[in-house]
Amino acid sequence: MSSDNLIAPDPQPNRADAIKNRELLIATARRLFAEHGVEAVSMTAIAEAAGVGKGTLYRHFENKGVLTQVLLDSHQRELQERTLERLRSTPGQPADNLHWFLTQVVEFVDEYAEMLCIGVQASGLTTLTHPAHTWWRLTIRGLLERLGTVGDLDYAADTLYIMLDAHIVYYQRASQGYSLGQVIEGILTLASQLVRQNP
Repeated sequence: MSSDNLIAPDPQPNRADAIKNRELLIATARRLFAEHGVEAVSMTAIAEAAGVGKGTLYRHFENKGVLTQVLLDSHQRELQERTLERLRSTPGQPADNLHWFLTQVVEFVDEYAEMLCIGVQASGLTTLTHPAHTWWRLTIRGLLERLGTVGDLDYAADTLYIMLDAHIVYYQRASQGYSLGQVIEGILTLASQLVRQNP
């Protein structure tokens, strides 16, 4: 066993110290991930940069995947709040709302692809089966239904939802060389075709 895996127990902090340490670790991880990329930053590096023991780090976050999910939580909530506000304020525009929503999610996935991939892997799930993302599919299905799309709505919703998977967006951007604009244009075209195929 390497010394990196030997975690000396830290003294149990009081509640105020625990909250302060958690906030410090989150801020430190966010900074290091932005500077070096998620994959390149180890848990040891985060603890050292924050000036806390590894025991303190692992007491709050059992692995990097859990930490990335915490970092993503506020961004996920903000996206959901914007979506709910948009749908409430423009109920009579399902086509525009579907295109808006797909664009927002693709931009979100592109910006946080690395954290999304690591986070869902740590949970043993995928982007598509993770509870934090299943509302994407429900929103897509609801908008397709509002558009009067007939046929198998679940299949149509799944077709679009699959294209929002972080691994697929990352593959399109990194391996296929598509620009963000091309990825968005592609999924919007697909959405339009799915609706047209069901007059």
